[in-house]
Amino acid sequence: MKKFKMIAAAALAAVMAAALAGCGGGNDSKSSSGEAAKDKLAQVQEAGKIVIGTEGTWAPWTFHDEADNLVGFDVEVGKLIAREMGVEAEFVEGEWDGLLAGVSGGRYDMVINGVEWSEDRAATYTFTEPYAYIRTALIVPADNTDITAFEDLKGRTTANSIGSTYMILAEDYGATVQGVDSLEETLELVMQGRVDATLNAEVSFLDYMAVHPDAPLKVVALTDEASPVVIPVKMSDDNASFVAAINDAIAKIAASGELSELSVKYFGSDITK
Repeated sequence: MKKFKMIAAAALAAVMAAALAGCGGGNDSKSSSGEAAKDKLAQVQEAGKIVIGTEGTWAPWTFHDEADNLVGFDVEVGKLIAREMGVEAEFVEGEWDGLLAGVSGGRYDMVINGVEWSEDRAATYTFTEPYAYIRTALIVPADNTDITAFEDLKGRTTANSIGSTYMILAEDYGATVQGVDSLEETLELVMQGRVDATLNAEVSFLDYMAVHPDAPLKVVALTDEASPVVIPVKMSDDNASFVAAINDAIAKIAASGELSELSVKYFGSDITK
């Protein structure tokens, strides 16, 4: 009988504890004061800034000028989006293979770094509407005659950022990929003959050649269709209004002509349409 009473008392205590937990803020959507938790947009507005992840090593998208200031097409796009949302843009630089993970982990509110849409990424991140479109170029040494198409990459080596769409495409065509951290390093490896080729944005390669016109490199193939460039944010129910606000900002700077002007400034042509 004594044992039965002890069990009953323990059960009653458990029920009471559960009831108290239900009344005391155990719901994730509420704070300890019972108020609904702020969604992502409200958090950003309260902080007065958007934290943007970017490489800082991929001209003309995001790079450092002679005075070591972070500049580039994506940097200015980020600032304009922040302006339209009534907050400041705070850029945090990191290596490419950690940028998207930084969004998932909450280190960045978004990544603006020439990110191309892909089906695999769309399963993990929420994407904004596109703000640019780019084609992928197959780049080889100027004297190379063996590689003339993407299919020729089978059994070859390329240099590309780990986790990039360029790495995935190269591997899909049968290449072995050597990881790199910057476009400069990538093209140096190609020119030195340490890899056979690289894949990169056509506009980035043209920008590099404008600065290094004597570089012994050439483009031998381009993807048929342009890929949409988007802004990834963390996939969450709390981010819907945040993504909507970013899309609204993109639409406004496109309508004002500012987005096209930035594209011409950095790429010499309008890649926003």
